[in-house]
Formats: sequence, structure tokens, C-alpha cells
Amino acid sequence: MWPSQLGSTQQNNQQQSNQQNVQNSQTFGMTSPISTAPPKPSDIVKTTELEEALKPYGVFETEQELNHRMDILSKLYGLVKKWIKDVSISLNMPESVAENVGGKIYTFGSYRLGVHNKGADIDALCVAPRHIGRTDYFTSFFDLLRQQPEVTDLRAVEDAFVPVIKMKFDGIEIDMLFAKLLLKEIPETMDLQDDMLLKSLDTKCVRSLNGCRVTDEILRLVPNVDNFRLALRAIKLWAKRHGIYSNALGYLGGVSWAMLVARTCQLYPQAVAATLVHKFFLVFYQWKWPQPVLLKQPSNVNLGFSVWDPRVNIQDRYHLMPIITPAYPQQNSTFNVSTSTRTIMMEEFKNGLQLTDEIMLGKQSWDRLFEPPPFFMKYRHFIMLSVSAATSEDHLEWCGLVESKVRLLIVSLERNPHIVLAHINPESFSHVDPNSENNSGVCSMWFIGLEFAKTENLNVNLTYDIQNFTKTVNRQAAFSKMLKEGMDLEARHVKRKQLPQYISPSFIKRERKYSGNSIRNGMDRKRLSTEGVDSSKKPRLPEELSQSVNNLDKNVSRKRSSDSGCQDTTKQGRLSDEIHSSTFEESSNNSLTINDDSNSTFSINDDGSTSILQPQPTDSPP
Repeated sequence: MWPSQLGSTQQNNQQQSNQQNVQNSQTFGMTSPISTAPPKPSDIVKTTELEEALKPYGVFETEQELNHRMDILSKLYGLVKKWIKDVSISLNMPESVAENVGGKIYTFGSYRLGVHNKGADIDALCVAPRHIGRTDYFTSFFDLLRQQPEVTDLRAVEDAFVPVIKMKFDGIEIDMLFAKLLLKEIPETMDLQDDMLLKSLDTKCVRSLNGCRVTDEILRLVPNVDNFRLALRAIKLWAKRHGIYSNALGYLGGVSWAMLVARTCQLYPQAVAATLVHKFFLVFYQWKWPQPVLLKQPSNVNLGFSVWDPRVNIQDRYHLMPIITPAYPQQNSTFNVSTSTRTIMMEEFKNGLQLTDEIMLGKQSWDRLFEPPPFFMKYRHFIMLSVSAATSEDHLEWCGLVESKVRLLIVSLERNPHIVLAHINPESFSHVDPNSENNSGVCSMWFIGLEFAKTENLNVNLTYDIQNFTKTVNRQAAFSKMLKEGMDLEARHVKRKQLPQYISPSFIKRERKYSGNSIRNGMDRKRLSTEGVDSSKKPRLPEELSQSVNNLDKNVSRKRSSDSGCQDTTKQGRLSDEIHSSTFEESSNNSLTINDDSNSTFSINDDGSTSILQPQPTDSPP
């Protein structure tokens, strides 16, 4: 009826059987495997320990919870069939014909991959025949959903990059896309992998179909689905706990992490999950970015849709961590990555490698891998973004817009030569401002940690960046007619010792507990961001691994234009110039002056601006 989280039992067993028959003879991915060695008994023991370590974090659902999801999808499928039949009849189609035009629900994302957490949402796609339009979907089908007692929090986002209906269906959040195919009917056995199905479709339909096509292609390209799933569960949990799981904020999203784990599976086709997690950090800390990660040779299909190709598209040459989706039209899933977010992820890859080295030797437990790093203990100065609205519904919509624009502020801050790193924490915090006249609204905060260059008596003015960021967001909200009474966005500097005014003191105390080891184990982020990864400082790899990583996907890299400048991160500044010249307005005359030093303190000027004043050096926390 639709691809479920694990598919039908028969389909899954057949898939596993096929993999076992071919894994010794087939090359998965762009290159030959690094190692085809079977797992050792100790690797299997470590995998069992890993699975047990994951359980307390709610990454596995019970059979009852899985069945609940299946029931929800079954009900949705029934609604889709009824809706398509009703619309068909309204178009003067005979009822006997309308009964057979079909329609189908597909799933994609973490649910389809089989790695969703307890309570996670379901990404779904409604596929309809050619006489059903997107307008029908957002009107008559939306009205049908509104009539269902199980449906709550129903809202349509028709003007989004990928139009979607969001809802809660019997307690489970569902994001449901729409695509129509140029077919008279949609059979039950329809497979979306045929590239020719995209011919003559509009761009929004192609984007909607892309999620299902990419997810299914990833599952097809890994040697062992069960090992892939367990390893991906571990990597996703690690990324979320370490604050590097967010495509919108410039880190990696779910599909990007899935493709990195899939590439690791291709390089180690017989490895079990514990080994795959270890090798994941080894491979991608060593990866020579911006060399792209590909799971297969890019398709030669040409149906007129834009694909990732640095030979043709100049903007593709500036992508810092390209991870290319395996289904046509191929896209870079990480185009939001900035210099700062790449630096942060590379640091986490290195720390993950060091820790999994010890785990595989029995010196540490898997629990250590999932300990969150002490974000607020790493920095002394922060930019706090406060997002408030009068109602929870307005607040949800307002936060979504602000979150989608935060990366513009990060790129703007990176252009400042005196800022080494701008570290956005994806976790938002609730806050009621005691100075606010109206505390009945809802307020959330994001924090950006700032690391400044080690230069004395340096003045850094951030007013332009901050004010123009808020102007950009407000202008976008006004243009999309989203801006409502009570919606407010404020950006201010916060000193570390001021954090208890905004965040629970118990949270700060818990972070301080783990800060010592985490900070001592951190890498020199300034060197990494300005010079890239120094291979001489990395752990030595076996010769065959180093050789394979160095040669990965070279055939694609050779095709880059000689003037692409991908290795020179200063070229990103040129792209940033283009972004800011088209996005930011002229700054006001208001001034924010910073005498930069990591140990500086704040003062409030008479004109209302904030300054950081040079104190005596100290290494102790506030």
C-alpha cells in the first residue's frame, strides 16, 4: 500500500537476501571498499553494547507504537483515496472510472529509513493522477482533513519552497507533501525510481518527489540495511546531542547524515554497526573537503532540471561540504554549511574519532559518545536572539522564519576579520523577560557563541551585522504578510556571567561539570577555519585507507573548473559579499564597539550601545 518504516516483511527479507548474495562481488558506491574484512567477535560485542546504550535515549519504538503509526498511515491512505475519487467525480468522471484512478501515500525521511525516534514525525507524500491539481490538495483535501476528529494543529504552507500540509494525526506529527504524475491512474505497485516520471513535471512536484526518491536510493545503495540503520541511529543521536543537527542553521540535516553513514557502509561493506560508527569518524575527519561525497555515479538524465555541477553552476564551486543526493536531479544537501559550522563539525569529528578509538579498545563506554559538549563554557561572549509572539501559534510560525535566516547572520559575522568563530547553538531556550510589559506571550532564545582573534586593543563593530539581520527578517515577514501584533525579534550581547538571567542556573551548573575535559580536548578552531585541516596533525591511518580516501570520487573533482577556488575558503567571502549586497540594507548610525578579547567585559554606553572593555587576563570561569 505504501513503503512503511521497514517495508513489508516479505520485501525486507528479499532485500536482505539479495544483499547477502551480491555483497562479495558488487562494488557499492564510486570506489572499491577500503576493507571487506568480516567482523571480529569483539566488534559484535561492541555492537550489542552500542544498541543497549541507545535504548535510554528513546531511539527505538515499541511494537505497539509502530502499529499505531501504521494505523495512522492506513487512515490517511483511505482519506486520500476518498478525496481523489470525489474530485474525479466532480470533474464529470464516471464513478466506475473514478474508483480505479488510484492515488497513493509514500513515506520518506527517518521513518522510511527505519531510524525514527519515539514520537518523531512522519514525512509523507501524496501522489495523485494528472487530473488532480495542487490547488485541489490545499483546498478540498485540506477541508477533508479539517473534518477529521483525529486531526489537530492543521496548517498549510502553500508558498513554501516545498509546499506542505502540517498536522497532528492522532498525536503523531505529519508533514505531507503533494505531487501529481502525468498518468491517468496511479497503480498500487507504482515505483517512483523511474527518472522518466519527472518528465514535464513542474519544479514543485519534482522537489516533493525528491525526498522519496533519495530515501529509497540510499537504502538500495547500502550493502546491509540493518547495520546501516543501527549505525545511523547512533550518529544521529550523537549529532543531536552535540548540537550539529540542523540543516537550516548550517549544520547537517537528517538526509545528509544518512548519506555520510551510507558512504561509510559502502567503504566497509561487511562491518557491523559499532565498527561503522568508528570508521565514520575516521573517514570524515580525514575527508578532503570540499571534495564531494557521492553514493553513486551522477545520472546522465537530462530533463531540464538544475543539478549540482560546479562545471556549469558557479555557485556550486563555493559549497564547503558538498554531499550529493543520489537521485536525479542531484542536489547538494549541505549548501547552508558555512566556514564556522564546518569548523565546528570537523572538531566534533575529531573528538568523536578519539573517543571511539578508546571505546573500541574498551577504555570508554558508548555513553560517553552521547554526552553533550559544554557550549556555554566554551565562550565568554554571546549574541542572544530573542524571538517572541503573542500566541503559541504565532510563535511557531515566527520562530520558523527567524531560524531560516540565522545563517545569514552567521555568514555576516564570519566576514568580520576579527571573529574567528560564530557558533550557533541549535537548541532554543524559553524565557520570560522580567522587564517586559507583557509576559503573557511566548519567547524563545538562540545563542551564538563568539570567539575573537587574540589581538589586544582591537575595536570590532557588530551593530551593522545585527541590525541588518533583524531588518532582513522583519522585511521578509512583512513581505509574506506573516508579521502580526506581538511578534518581536531582538538581538543583544550577553556575557557568560549574565547567562543565569536567561537560562536555568542548574543547566549552567551541569555544563560546568563537564567543561574541563571538553575544552582541553578541543582543537585550535582558528587554525582549522583559516587553513583547513592539517593532515600532519591527524592520527595516522593504514596505507590502504589513506590511499582510498585521497582518491575518493576524483573523477568528479577533476571536472571542477580550474578557477573554482574551492580549496580557498576566502572565496566564500566573495559569495558572502554577493549575499549581503542583495540582502542587507544600509546600517544606521548607532554604534556597537568591541575592544576584542576573549576575556573582555561589557559596559553600557550613554547612547545605549554595548561595548566590551579590556580587563586583566584571567583563565578562571566567572
